[in-house]
Amino acid sequence: MTTRTYPINAWYAAAWAHEIEHELNARTVCERDLVIYRKTTGDVVALEDACWHRLLPLSLGKLVDDDVMCGYHGLKYDDEGRCVFMPSQETINPSACVRAFPVSEQHGLIWVWTGDPALADPAKVPDFHWNTDPNLAGKGGTFYSMGCDYRLLVDNLMDLTHETFVHAGSIGHDAITRTPFEIDHTDTDVTMTRWMHNFDAPPFWAWQLGRDVPVDRWHIINFQAPSTVVGDVGVAETGTGADQGDRSKGVTGYFMAAITPETATTCHYFWNFVRDHHVDDPQWTEDLNKAHVNGDNGVYEQDVTVLEAQQRAIDKQPRQPFYSLNIDAGALWARRLIDRMIEEEGEIFRRPAPERASAG
Repeated sequence: MTTRTYPINAWYAAAWAHEIEHELNARTVCERDLVIYRKTTGDVVALEDACWHRLLPLSLGKLVDDDVMCGYHGLKYDDEGRCVFMPSQETINPSACVRAFPVSEQHGLIWVWTGDPALADPAKVPDFHWNTDPNLAGKGGTFYSMGCDYRLLVDNLMDLTHETFVHAGSIGHDAITRTPFEIDHTDTDVTMTRWMHNFDAPPFWAWQLGRDVPVDRWHIINFQAPSTVVGDVGVAETGTGADQGDRSKGVTGYFMAAITPETATTCHYFWNFVRDHHVDDPQWTEDLNKAHVNGDNGVYEQDVTVLEAQQRAIDKQPRQPFYSLNIDAGALWARRLIDRMIEEEGEIFRRPAPERASAG
């Protein structure tokens, strides 16, 4: 029996808001096949992507007004998953329905809840307000069906020492490996903080700063269980107070990662990098986006190459768990929080049902 590696009582990104229009979109989230669409009212709907009748994916059908029509025999389903039309009969079987999943559209993303709908509180959608902050600018993207366990991507982002080696020539610098870091954690999140003082800026950051001076650099990386990461990163001229809160002599970027399990060994990676400088210059947005995604040389492609290769190696190796170093502290704490969520869900599912009162 395979142990589930992700909790289901959580909000997971399923699409960028701008991707979902009045048409059917297929997505797999936590091994559940969904069909997602936007109604004419603007509300977004997520239904089980399998017709009640013969299990054909509904995403192969079409929208009729705001109802989903199956492409096989024409059964129609409303936004709550109830069948509202059956061919060649007037009576609709009351059991004819597909599951509807809670949806919340926030921070430029469509979030879906695959667990107990009674627990789906929109207030608990991960905070990605940087995506839509008018004082920041950037352009993100998605790697759909990325070929690795979503937790490997969490590991990657919670240990930025890999930048020195995977991203040499762009954001990498040996100062990262020579500088200690701190880990803070609560019951729901983990933060890794590293301050690097008085080093030359790597090319990616020197380009944004616009001058060749010694810098102080920071990594402040926050993980929110089970699968979102926000990084506060940047550089400022050495000794100008960035570590005390004054970043006026520097540039700041925020990277956001909404990581969604697709299957046990694949995930969807919604990423964005936004900046606090040249906010009104669209060319800066395009140039920075190309620096992150540019064939085999883009920062994000480099991570994808490494992580998919790591997953292929894991699939061939019988030994588990990994060996760990001090640099893995943030990733290890993140995994503990994920495991705790899964364990708590197991406790809920194992509780006996309440006894029913007898009728007299």
